[in-house]
Amino acid sequence: MQGQQLPDIVFKTRVRDESIGGPNPFRWQDMSTADFFKGKRVAVFSLPGAFTPTCSSKQCPSYDLAFDEMKKLGIDEVYCISVNDAFAMFQWAKNLNVKNVRMIPDGSGHFTRRMGMLINKEHLGFGYRSWRYSMVVNDGVVEKWFQEPGINDVGSDSDPYEVTDPDTMIAYLKSVKK
Repeated sequence: MQGQQLPDIVFKTRVRDESIGGPNPFRWQDMSTADFFKGKRVAVFSLPGAFTPTCSSKQCPSYDLAFDEMKKLGIDEVYCISVNDAFAMFQWAKNLNVKNVRMIPDGSGHFTRRMGMLINKEHLGFGYRSWRYSMVVNDGVVEKWFQEPGINDVGSDSDPYEVTDPDTMIAYLKSVKK
């Protein structure tokens, strides 16, 4: 994965637009991989899903809290990518009071599939989801890749959270700090 160019995908996002008015002033906006990654050094983490236990109690809040330290270590932005739609990602971020992590919806799983991380969790009622991974991306190219061990598909309830945490990411960033 390291050295790999990110796949060119269109993400279906929602953006605030005050000209719409009403209680839901958002409109659809297609965003490409380049829109998110070109010319930036970004910390990315991907996880099984919005509102799921480990994702909600540990991974997403921890990255939000680690943002300032990552910024000091040369990261421009922190992104969370999940195989969820824009509505679920927005409400999840709101529920968690996320301030520093940009939530990127991969509702159809196209990005996740092209990264080789789409797994089948139908036995849990989830359908297709992402295996847990994280990466540092520099101008659209994977600089450093972290992936949880034991990638699994149908039939396993395993969901490790050992190497995709912000502490592992920060240790890497410190090791390459110039």
